[in-house]
Amino acid sequence: MALLVIAACQLMVVLDITIVNIALPHIQRSLDFSTTSLSWVVNAYTLTFGGLLLLGGRAGDILGRRRVFVFGVLLFVLASLLGGLAQNAGQLLAARALQGMGGAIASPTSLALISTTFREGPERNRAFGVFAAVSAGGGAIGLLAGGVLVEWLNWRWVLFVNIPIGILIALATPRWIKESERHPGRFDITGALLSTVGMVLLVYGFIRAAQDGWRDALTLVSFGAAVVGLTAFVLVERRSRQPITPLHMFADRNRAGTYGIMLCLAAAMFGMFFFLTLFVQNVLDFSPLQAGLAFLPVSAVIAIGAGLASRFLPVYGPKPFMVVGGILAAVGLAWLTLTDVHSTYAGSVLGPMLVFSLGMGMEFVSLTLMALSNVPVRETGAASGLLNATQQVGGSLGLSILVTMFGTANGNEAEKQIPRFLRQATPVERERFQRTGELPPPWSDEVLTAGVSAAFIMAAIFAVLAALIAVVAIQVRPSDLQRLQGGAGPGPG
Repeated sequence: MALLVIAACQLMVVLDITIVNIALPHIQRSLDFSTTSLSWVVNAYTLTFGGLLLLGGRAGDILGRRRVFVFGVLLFVLASLLGGLAQNAGQLLAARALQGMGGAIASPTSLALISTTFREGPERNRAFGVFAAVSAGGGAIGLLAGGVLVEWLNWRWVLFVNIPIGILIALATPRWIKESERHPGRFDITGALLSTVGMVLLVYGFIRAAQDGWRDALTLVSFGAAVVGLTAFVLVERRSRQPITPLHMFADRNRAGTYGIMLCLAAAMFGMFFFLTLFVQNVLDFSPLQAGLAFLPVSAVIAIGAGLASRFLPVYGPKPFMVVGGILAAVGLAWLTLTDVHSTYAGSVLGPMLVFSLGMGMEFVSLTLMALSNVPVRETGAASGLLNATQQVGGSLGLSILVTMFGTANGNEAEKQIPRFLRQATPVERERFQRTGELPPPWSDEVLTAGVSAAFIMAAIFAVLAALIAVVAIQVRPSDLQRLQGGAGPGPG
């Protein structure tokens, strides 16, 4: 029951990253977002989530993980209510940022609770397998749930649905989960603010570049301020007695490699869900429910990959699954670059999506175990928070880079399609185009598909980088295999 409560929370938090994706076309029309600014509906959540995860993990260590876990869940519920009631873009983005704060408090605490609730060895391996499957498969489940809610109700229910789930989790937690031991310490508020602001500015720079070009003054100012903020963050962390980011964790070769792999894979995964959602609804003309069903096989295949990794990790160690998983993800994304306006779901989308999903299932179990290997109990919250932070920050940063690639290719294709449209357009179509600046189908389909294909090229490069990091950086020691098999092995200091 403890694992069920923990997994339910993680599902709610991860699911909310993608459940909104299905609703994006409807949110865009309802609240007047542009295609490039629409990514902020995702990034407002993931940036605050990733930027404050380390602070959330630290809060669990200091104040007690169960108490902090419940507070994070209730904050998430409140933000979901406010988001569902939003009447303009600013209100929605503010609510999404508040949701990210709630998720940042609850999520690292839930992973740390697994480390302290289950014995090291097969029992903890299975618990991590369930947690990793939920973390990876929650994205696809969110797309299906989003499709059902948007089709039968409206886009606001992709936020309202969190309210009853979160309340049930908050009520069940005191009954099934014991409070953890508190570890005295201080909160590194300065570090948390610098890291979050630095990442927001960096992501804004990429998205601004997609809209206004790389020479735009505000684009350059954003990048410059991001460098200053992130540099200050590193300096503060080096001097702090109790930093929000324990930099010594990067001294371990395996852990540093794990964080690098997660950064790259999250960038690829967020991009795949975001752009495929737009493609199947805008080009293939899927309804929200059809789009959600189209992603359902992803969850099943991720579960298969996670199950295989959990079963054979004690025998082979995590490195083979990291390498093979990265290669499979890269193959799936490279395959998706071949999509065009004549593509079909069965012929061009399903196959590469399943290959990608199998690789991601293998990766998430391996990365979760490796990130928490040899970590002292007092630092499990920080270690789990750092892993989740690299996932969310990698996803936000990667999505902003992919949006930049998308915007550039989109603009280039639009220059080709506009003259073709004007030669064939009726007077009514020309007048509408002059008023809105938007091409109608089939010309808009050509423009969107060119941008999506370019984004998948960059996503495939991210996956290749993840596989290369696994080959070069990861080293599995005999003691690591002994612990995975349930043996004593040398424990963390």
